Amino acid sequence: MLLTITYEGQNTQDLGYLLHKNPARAQQFALNYGKAYVFYPEVGDARTTAALLLDIDPIDLARGKVGSGEGGLFDYVNDRPYASTSFMSTAIARVFGSAMNSACKERPALSAAPLDLTARLTSLRDNGEEGLAEELFAPLGYRVETRRTLLDDAFPAWGKSPYIDLTLQGRVRLCDLLNHLYVLIPVFDGQKHYYMAESEIGKLLDHGEGWLASHPAREKIARRYFRMRRSYVRRALDQLLDGTEEEQESDAQETREAPAPLNAVRLKRVRDEVLRCGAKSVLDLGCGEGRLTAMLLREPQIARVTACDVSVRALERAAQRLEPDRMPETMRKKLTLMQASLTYRDDRFKGYDCACVVEVIEHIDRMRIPAFERSVFEFAAPQTVIVTTPNREYNALYPSMEENGLRHGDHRFEWTRAEFERWTEHVCTTFGYRCTIGEIGEHDERAGSPTQMGVFTKYAANEN
Repeated sequence: MLLTITYEGQNTQDLGYLLHKNPARAQQFALNYGKAYVFYPEVGDARTTAALLLDIDPIDLARGKVGSGEGGLFDYVNDRPYASTSFMSTAIARVFGSAMNSACKERPALSAAPLDLTARLTSLRDNGEEGLAEELFAPLGYRVETRRTLLDDAFPAWGKSPYIDLTLQGRVRLCDLLNHLYVLIPVFDGQKHYYMAESEIGKLLDHGEGWLASHPAREKIARRYFRMRRSYVRRALDQLLDGTEEEQESDAQETREAPAPLNAVRLKRVRDEVLRCGAKSVLDLGCGEGRLTAMLLREPQIARVTACDVSVRALERAAQRLEPDRMPETMRKKLTLMQASLTYRDDRFKGYDCACVVEVIEHIDRMRIPAFERSVFEFAAPQTVIVTTPNREYNALYPSMEENGLRHGDHRFEWTRAEFERWTEHVCTTFGYRCTIGEIGEHDERAGSPTQMGVFTKYAANEN
């Protein structure tokens, strides 16, 4: 199986810097299922092509070294060594991982710029589903060309091949092209070569960040990416769209431009509040997969970020997303990952300028809220605490939600605007803070906004 990426323009030999692969020599990489080779079939000032070639060992597959998950005859007779499937997707991540993250010290401006790129992928298995390539790649701005041959020219009655040769052309960042390929290649035949673990949810959200939420085929992509594992599909879509899927689809039909997902808007708003208060050290309490932490680490103002969660699995997913081993040294020194509960006093919480509690409090049992209040506002007592939580009144605007239902199965409660205001007043009176309440997301005249935010600021010692 072969993937080529062609860059046309000026000084196109810089493609080697972007891919972190020297055009002057071929390179070999060992994989669990064979070998990968990177080489440049053409190098020039106006046009340069890089190639990724996979050599899959069918004996390793038959012996179960990787495991097809099918068993029986499929382990011995299959197209895995020859077709572009999830093997190619994982090879892209293994070989071009730095380029996927848009990391390029030598050419930072070029890595962030749209380039005239052409990707060609051979023997991509779509099982004869005509139009699938166009459905998946055209909304991302590519011009899509496919070529399909007969199974056997000598026996035309056998029909067409279930494989296509795919060509994508577009003006796009290299990192975006690689992430599009990484996510969408396994979607074509829906058969990953490895066991589907829970960590795959984080991978999809990470590599789909910035484009998957607004993709018109996002549900189909999620279903096929997870091989119809409904729980993973549901959780991925919930996190991707934060419960606003129906609203976004309606808006997209009316305006032909999907709005930013609520979760992205929320995180940016929280980040802005952190910067506005002047914080240099931040606690991300209930960090989940570390999306807010990743944003904060990129801010020069912030010198220390501690991502905390009670779930060890969540911290593992955060580590996979953040990849501290691949961070620049200055950024890695900022980061701490810590397992802890928000409802118990923990001296490690002390000494931070700001604590962020984003969409967490509604997951705590009501009877444990007083313990949470003391842990954060009394014992840790940062100068600023930012809390976001759903506005229950807004739920009535979601057509698919049952009456009096909650947005997530793990929510213990959701506050109305009046209930949230009363809680903030209680916290301020009890622990010596003042609070400014804000709204996040599209505002409705009657129901307000989907998210409500409280920014607590601790009174100075000389204030009444």
